[in-house]
Amino acid sequence: MTVTTPSGNQDNQPGNQSNQSNQSNQGDKGGKAGSAAPQDAVPLPEKADERLVHRPLPVRLLRRPELGAVVGAIALFVFFALVADSFLRPSSLSTVLYFSSTLGIMAVPVALLMIGGEFDLSTGVMVTSSALASSMFSYQMTANTWVGVGVSLLVTLAIGFFNGFMLSRTKLPSFIITLGTFLMLTGLNLGLTKLISGTVTTKSISDMEGFDSAKAVFASTLTLGSVDLQITIVWWLALIAVATWILLRTNAGNWIFAVGGGVDAARAVGVPVARTKIGLYLGVAFAAWISGQHLLFNYDTVQSGEGVGNELIYIAAAVIGGCLLTGGYGSAVGAAVGALIFGMANKGIIYAQWDPDWFKFFLGAMLLLATLLNAWIRKRAEATR
Repeated sequence: MTVTTPSGNQDNQPGNQSNQSNQSNQGDKGGKAGSAAPQDAVPLPEKADERLVHRPLPVRLLRRPELGAVVGAIALFVFFALVADSFLRPSSLSTVLYFSSTLGIMAVPVALLMIGGEFDLSTGVMVTSSALASSMFSYQMTANTWVGVGVSLLVTLAIGFFNGFMLSRTKLPSFIITLGTFLMLTGLNLGLTKLISGTVTTKSISDMEGFDSAKAVFASTLTLGSVDLQITIVWWLALIAVATWILLRTNAGNWIFAVGGGVDAARAVGVPVARTKIGLYLGVAFAAWISGQHLLFNYDTVQSGEGVGNELIYIAAAVIGGCLLTGGYGSAVGAAVGALIFGMANKGIIYAQWDPDWFKFFLGAMLLLATLLNAWIRKRAEATR
């Protein structure tokens, strides 16, 4: 490819025609007119496809959203391993993983929702609503507990669909819509439980048909050698794998990143914005159903006031994992690591025999540090492009 460098405005330059004649004559001397390339022609190198450029491993790592969370998790693990003698015991690590999984089951779909540019402030009480629906339907209808589990799934998905549908139809911020859902569910959980059961706690369903099999699915314990692991860890890992596959290997993943980066631009290139966001809220609802069933079958009864405030922990775990509040950036693995950081901090403080009242302060400081670290890593990654 060649380009001719202009030496000025040729239309106004004297002798322009004579210059053209001289160039033509020089071309004639070498053969056919115009066959010779101009003397000032400079070849330009062809630009390689950016996707095919090989980059060093440090550069590729800098582009990973979860890098800051992984660094923080390693540092926290080493810290508690040094200050708490019992932290490295297999039973202690099992407890850390269990606590992390109960948060991570929700943090992973919340991260996908945040990548899509939205929030859900109703996730904490939605988990409780799922457990209450399953318990009270099974008890009041004297039905097999699996019937209550199925009804609970429909109820929880309906809540998620309501959030997504209202967001798409009203164009209101997701903060307002899900805050309204949060308040409504909080009132319904307390009001309906008192109305039906007479107290704020559901009745026991442990003696009902199907309870043992449902508990095996949602609240059983797996033994690996001498270590007992809760089945929620399996659910957590499965959700991480599915969410990562969706984000990186499917068109739906491209749509999620697109709507999070800019709704108007995504709509202009044919992305089904409304369908994508409704799907994200349904994913959050499905995870809330899993968490709710674990809550019910692990403890048998449910307190109707539980779950308030957990939505902030799920969001914080996703942010620590590298998700941006503005959307369009993040990963499911990062959110899982963020949940693991919460688990290590929560149990590590106990194993170190510190005052647990400092836990929230520790989490707040960790959230700020992780956010700053993620921002720095992202700037460094953009500078290497």
